Amino acid sequence: MKKIKVWLQYPWKFPDSPYYKYLIENPLEGLEYLNVKKQKGVITSSKKFRFMNKLKKYLRKILEIIKMPNIIKTKKGEYDVIHCAHCLSLNKKPWIVDVEHYWNFASSGKIAYSKKGKEKIKKFLKSPYCKKIIPWTEAAKKTIISALRDKDIEKKIEVVYPAIPLIKFKKKNSKKLVLLFVGRYFYSKGGVETLEVFDDLTRKFKEIECIFVSDTPKEFKEKYSKNKKIKFYDLMPQKELFKIYEKSDIFVYPGYSDSFGFALLEVMAFGIPIITANGFAREEIVENGKTGYIIYNKDKKIMIEKMINKISKLLKDKKLLKSMGKEARKEIEKGKFSIKQRNKKLEKIYREALK
Repeated sequence: MKKIKVWLQYPWKFPDSPYYKYLIENPLEGLEYLNVKKQKGVITSSKKFRFMNKLKKYLRKILEIIKMPNIIKTKKGEYDVIHCAHCLSLNKKPWIVDVEHYWNFASSGKIAYSKKGKEKIKKFLKSPYCKKIIPWTEAAKKTIISALRDKDIEKKIEVVYPAIPLIKFKKKNSKKLVLLFVGRYFYSKGGVETLEVFDDLTRKFKEIECIFVSDTPKEFKEKYSKNKKIKFYDLMPQKELFKIYEKSDIFVYPGYSDSFGFALLEVMAFGIPIITANGFAREEIVENGKTGYIIYNKDKKIMIEKMINKISKLLKDKKLLKSMGKEARKEIEKGKFSIKQRNKKLEKIYREALK
């Protein structure tokens, strides 16, 4: 069977998402991804992360004035299909596009949901060169259908869940149970509420430790400085983060703003159950009562209380904690987030694009 060459096209120089890193590192046989040399996944330097956010905000303001979506012209090359990462293609060659939410077709919702923005996005997606639209979740699919309300576009949509490889590791035995939070955006990922949860639980349970990884504001580090059971870490490379996952037992992650949340898949690969708040595609990722617990109350005070209750339940019931961890890992190994499932769907999509 003919080898397929796929050009990965990003709206920026490289994408700030683990999705493409896992795509490149775990390809299906008979496929070659191009334009991948500088792919390193997410930005893990706090300094670089802040700089990139400022730059993106500046460029976003300009694009919002002219209502321009993420439209890119891919340079000429020896490739068969263009895989657009959250962008639209000007090329007259077969292309597909993946998004985690409708507004990702542009750099902001102000562009994507404006009249001009919708018209431009619709025009590109209806193009005969656009062969498939692959949202990451069913929730993402609904946002595209709802925004554009076009039957021709709807026919091109097929959900392909992101995937990560099953990670080999040896669980480090410890008398202490470790609670973990990881989130680059401190406020929108629920950093404030998580610290309240950690502070409460460390007073109730002697044999626990809490690890907090984020771009944490100075005032919060000072506020909880007397609680020696909470350890703060700045953003770090994935390799170092995985070492922390190896010794963690419960992942605490409100993550209000997420349209996906790759940290959820990564901890599942380490057999760690998740305590999280409901939102967007959360129910597609965490199976409530099986791979973790989803808190449905939007009142943050009540949500904090419920998180404390669910975590306390797992801290007291080691058998349940272990069972949930096994189910979480199984979802990565054989379930909808497995490499095998993703590659099978993508191969079909790429080959059909060439017909």
